[in-house]
Amino acid sequence: MAAKVRLRPILMTTLAMVFGMMPLALSTSEGAEQRAPLGQAVIGGVITSSLLTLVVVPVVYCYLDDLTQWLKRLWGVSSDNASGHAG
Repeated sequence: MAAKVRLRPILMTTLAMVFGMMPLALSTSEGAEQRAPLGQAVIGGVITSSLLTLVVVPVVYCYLDDLTQWLKRLWGVSSDNASGHAG
C-alpha cells in the first residue's frame, strides 16, 4: 500500500514537468534551435530519474535485503541478536 501512495505524486510531478517542457523542446520559433536541446535534456533527465526512483532503487533495495538475510543465516546470527538488544 505504501508504494501506491508514493507512486501518484511521483508520476504527477514527472508528467507535469514533461508536459511543461514540451513547448520548449518542440518549439520552432526564432532562436528555438538553442533552447530546444535544453528542453529535450530536461525531459530525458526527468524520465530517467523517475524510472530509477520507481524501478531500480526498490529492486536494488530488495536484493540487498535478501543478501543481508542470507548472510545472517550463513553466519548463524539470529534476528534477536542482530538488533543489538539484550531483551
